[in-house]
Amino acid sequence: MEHLSSKRKLSIMVAIMFAMFFAAINQTIVSTAMPRIIAILGGMELYTWTITIYMLTSTIATVLVGKLSDIYGRKPFLLVGILLFIIGAFTSGLATDVYQFIIYRGIQGVGAGIIMATAFTAVGDLFPPRERGKWTGLMTAVFGFSSVIGPTLGGYIIDHMAWHWVFWIFLPLGVVAFVMILALFPKTDKKQGESIDYLGSLFLTTTIVPLLLAFTWAGSKYEWASGQILGLFALTLVSLGVFLFVESKAKSPVLPLSMFKNNIVTLSNVIGFIMNFGMMGALIYLSFFVQGVLAISPTHAGYVTMPMSIGMVITSAIGGSLISKTGKYKRFALIGMPIMLAGMLIMVVMNSVWMAVLAMVVFGFGLGLGMPVFSLTIQNAVPHKELGAATATMQLFRNLGGTIGIAVMGTVLASSLKHNLTDLAKSGAGGDLSKLDPATAEKFAKFANPQMLTDQPALKSTFESLPAELQPAFTKMVDMLREALSSSLSTVFLTGALILVVAVVLTFFIKEIPLRTTNKASEEGTAADDKSAPAINKLAGQGE
Repeated sequence: MEHLSSKRKLSIMVAIMFAMFFAAINQTIVSTAMPRIIAILGGMELYTWTITIYMLTSTIATVLVGKLSDIYGRKPFLLVGILLFIIGAFTSGLATDVYQFIIYRGIQGVGAGIIMATAFTAVGDLFPPRERGKWTGLMTAVFGFSSVIGPTLGGYIIDHMAWHWVFWIFLPLGVVAFVMILALFPKTDKKQGESIDYLGSLFLTTTIVPLLLAFTWAGSKYEWASGQILGLFALTLVSLGVFLFVESKAKSPVLPLSMFKNNIVTLSNVIGFIMNFGMMGALIYLSFFVQGVLAISPTHAGYVTMPMSIGMVITSAIGGSLISKTGKYKRFALIGMPIMLAGMLIMVVMNSVWMAVLAMVVFGFGLGLGMPVFSLTIQNAVPHKELGAATATMQLFRNLGGTIGIAVMGTVLASSLKHNLTDLAKSGAGGDLSKLDPATAEKFAKFANPQMLTDQPALKSTFESLPAELQPAFTKMVDMLREALSSSLSTVFLTGALILVVAVVLTFFIKEIPLRTTNKASEEGTAADDKSAPAINKLAGQGE
């Protein structure tokens, strides 16, 4: 599609960014509203499923649609993704119980996965790698912007309007994006000689689903060594073995294994996995520090993380523009990754809201510079005919890294908390509840779990209900618990920092190859694409 005029390309990119913003804002806007919505619908015991189902369906849709869009083109999948997301959002607002809500969130997840899989790939159809940097940066900025306004807007809607509007307020934007894609995005012909890999798709799904469920439930719903978790891991390994065998024989594999012979692709995916492992695993627990240790309300806690999104918006846009201008990209990853690491190290020692804000600013600057680079390295290192599959694989590795990181960091937090609370009990600093009357002791014991420290209204209510002579003892116990939680969270952030160190080191080994200035070689036909592939792979270090 390089032959299109600059004006037409700009119009298409506006439409794609509309679609991406529509999907992204609907993810961030529900983050602050979800607990209240589930409380209204009833079924707090199923709360995690409203998040898990979205993660599962979006991850599977992302990786499956990547190869399909290589065969049938991006346009039909962009349209289907937007339509499914609109249907999922609209029906989520109509849900009358939590079971309906989970089903509709699953539909939303499918739509989101399709949009994300095709949007970034469509940029590769419109622009050669040399020009992609600025657009990749702008698309990353779209995510950042949605993270800035989404949580605050969601909190406002849930406090002042009916909860349905959390899902409905941006529906007109989805309709606009659909119409723009339909009218502006050119249709491409189906690639001849390609077929759908049904078996590969099936066994890829049966590999991903139990793996994600195992890491989502381990340490929370079930013990790591429980039969349920071990069974899910066993199913994952069996399905993975079958999947690898099927893919080695498939004519048009859904996930071409040959891509992993390409050193740049493999290394970039590993770095993306590790980055999201450390980043998501640590950032997800930042709210525990802000609300549990610093005693900041959920509404104001969103303002603490906002600087990260703003920093990411600024540096991703600037960095992307500089990549397109200079043709160099590795240097931005080498600058951005250490800055991210510095932000994580500040989290380890932070003890005030201002240090938390500083950590977010520094981390956001680094994230905006580093994260978009690896999308570009992967797309530049593969033949154009594999663009969709390569981009989807990148997103799969990032999703897996984030999910596994959250689970592992949760285990680190639980283990550290147990150790710190044991030390607290031995020292007697937490107070002796046996000397209190049963009713008062029960009130105190309720807050022996440091995670209850995030419930500020309950803390205040309990404090005010106590006799004046017991209030200092309660305050002392809460302060000690905050100290234990703070120490445990420092361990979590340090673990995330150490994991990011690995990603920083691996970045030095990324081979920088010249950004291609055209896609023409691969657009002229399959034969041309096949001829260009060995040259690309040689530059990328395949088979070395």
